[in-house]
Amino acid sequence: MVITIDASSEACYIAGMTRKTDARARAIAAAERLFRIQGYTATGLTQILEESGSPKGSFYFHFPRGKAQLAEEAIDHYIAGRIAVLRNISADTTGDAVSFVRRLFSAFAAEMVAADFQYGCLMQNLANELPAIDAELTKRVARGFVESTEIIAEHFRGGGLAPARASATAAALVAALEGARTIARLERTPAIFEALADVSARKWATADG
Repeated sequence: MVITIDASSEACYIAGMTRKTDARARAIAAAERLFRIQGYTATGLTQILEESGSPKGSFYFHFPRGKAQLAEEAIDHYIAGRIAVLRNISADTTGDAVSFVRRLFSAFAAEMVAADFQYGCLMQNLANELPAIDAELTKRVARGFVESTEIIAEHFRGGGLAPARASATAAALVAALEGARTIARLERTPAIFEALADVSARKWATADG
């Protein structure tokens, strides 16, 4: 089954100039979307080329090692975006662990709704497939989880949680967010995010909870 995704948002327009595209960036964006929707194994290069509009020759110019190299770039791009979101929410809720937790669940829920519940987490999808396929890509995915969890733990430490509890709470919160995404995708409703936000804020994010 071929999934068609509107790539018009990837187009770049400059007033008074001819439309220009970046084949490399478009290929990375297409791979990221498709890996989030259908996983790594089910996504072939032909579909990526069709979705991105990249000529085959151009693709191998940018990614001489093929799909594995493209996956590296897609993983790194996804992790960078995820970390930026976490840091922005942390900065907006400095010293307030409860608001931080609620904002995290709200942000994940909003993304799911905006994507019509099509998107899974790229790291979660690939973590279920890659260990038996590619050790280097597996390491990249693992690094993404470690870095994401540390940003959350850092926020909790700043809110007064002891280091060991902050790390444990952050790990549990990441697991809850990933599980909530899976359930929301199946049920096509963000209700699970709302339920977990309430429980998490009350039970995890207070210094004496």
